[in-house]
Amino acid sequence: MNVVFGWQLVAVLVLLVAAAAAVVGVGRIGSWRPVVTAAARAVAQLAAVSLVIVLVLKSGWLTAGFVLLMFSIAAWTSARRITKARHSRWAAVPIAGGVAPILALLLATRVVPTHPIAVIPIAGILIGGAMTATSLAGRRALDELVSRRGEYEAALALGLRTADAARLIVRPTAGQALVPALDQTRTVGLVTLPGTFVGILLGGGSPVQAGATQLLVLVALLAIEAVAVLITVELVAARKLRPVELP
Repeated sequence: MNVVFGWQLVAVLVLLVAAAAAVVGVGRIGSWRPVVTAAARAVAQLAAVSLVIVLVLKSGWLTAGFVLLMFSIAAWTSARRITKARHSRWAAVPIAGGVAPILALLLATRVVPTHPIAVIPIAGILIGGAMTATSLAGRRALDELVSRRGEYEAALALGLRTADAARLIVRPTAGQALVPALDQTRTVGLVTLPGTFVGILLGGGSPVQAGATQLLVLVALLAIEAVAVLITVELVAARKLRPVELP
C-alpha cells in the first residue's frame, strides 16, 4: 500500500494541520503556533531524510554517524524539555544508558541484522522511546520538587542529604513515565497495530515475522525506558538535571 502523492495529499495535510491548530487555539489548550511549526518541521525533516537515507544505507560508517546524529538530537530535545537549556550534556546519559546496552545486545546476538537498513529504524525507535521516557520522567520529577517543596525542605531540615531528600519526593511518581510504553505493550494487537508490525506486512513479510519483530521492539522499549527513567530520577536527585532556579 502506498499513499498517492499529489495535490489531494497536500490539501488533506494542510486541512489536518489547520484543524489541529484551530482546536488548540479555540479550545485554549495552548498556542496554535507549535502545531504549525511541528508540522512544517516534519515536512522539512522527512524530505531531507528521504534524500540522505539513500546515501546512508550504502555505508556502515555513515549508518553509525546517522545513529549518532539521532542520539544527539534526542539528547538535545530532552535537555530542552527538562532544564529549558539546550546544552545540558546530562540529558544524554539516560538515553545512552538505556539504548547502548540493549542495542548492542540485539546486534551482537544477530537478533537484529547488522545491515544498515535494519539498524537505522530499530535504533531510531529505541532512541525515540528513551528520549520520551527521559523527558517525561525529568519533567515530572521537577514538577514534584516544586509542588512539594515544603516536604523537600522538611527532609533537609531533618538532616537528609540533598540527593536523599529529593529521592523521597521524586521516586514514587517516576513510574508514570512508563505508562505510555506499558499501555502500548498491553494493548498491542487489540487496540493498536504499531508501525513496525504494519511496515513489515506492507514490505511483504509474513504476519509471524511482523509479530515477532514488533514484540522484540516493545519489550526492548520497556527495558530501555525503565533504565532511562531510573537514571533520570537519579540525575535530578543529584542536581545534575535541574534548572538553576531550583534548589
